[in-house]
Amino acid sequence: MGTDLQESAATAREPGEGHLPPAATGDTVSERLKAAINGLPPDGVRLSELRDMFGQDGLMVFTIFLVIPFMVPVSIPGVSTVFGAAILLIGICRLFKRNLWLPRRFAERVLPSDKLRLALTKGLDFFRKLERYTRPHRLHGLFSEAGASCALILGAVLLMAPFGLIPFSNTLPGIAIMFLALGMLQRDGGSILLGHLVNLATIVYFGFLIAAGGGLIYMLFQKSTGH
Repeated sequence: MGTDLQESAATAREPGEGHLPPAATGDTVSERLKAAINGLPPDGVRLSELRDMFGQDGLMVFTIFLVIPFMVPVSIPGVSTVFGAAILLIGICRLFKRNLWLPRRFAERVLPSDKLRLALTKGLDFFRKLERYTRPHRLHGLFSEAGASCALILGAVLLMAPFGLIPFSNTLPGIAIMFLALGMLQRDGGSILLGHLVNLATIVYFGFLIAAGGGLIYMLFQKSTGH
């Protein structure tokens, strides 16, 4: 992020001041997300302000908000590390039933509103399609709070993996996290199951990338040494 943007945003809003207004509660999660997108300030927004926008009761909505930018094949560089770390902490807090705390390094990170709004708006259409397939209390026997929280943590770790410029490397874990968050919101065992499956698909995809990269390096090494 640009130094000028960070300095100007930090000057305009001291910590604890200028919080965004709470997201409006609509009939669906997508309506809340749309209201949050519309509520972004014109210059830049801190991660702590995004968290405060949703509050403790809306942590899963906040999680969905954080992964919407990754619903496109290649996302904004560097964002997956910051947002992935926030989702990781949300998963840990959810697992141990604690309130969300963000390290100052991440909480005060300033993100440009124009790029964030564009990515969120594009991803929102994809989310609305996924939202149609969720059902409250479906396959309730498959729902486990602890299991879903652990899967959310795994998805966050995969989102933070250093493959950001490779197509779908952020999209797959983002979809997994989205299904898991929706499932936890609606106690939907079907969505939780889909989240587990997409996490598994992400691991397979990353394994393929690592194997292909290792094979390429080995081939280049052979050519360079003449073997």
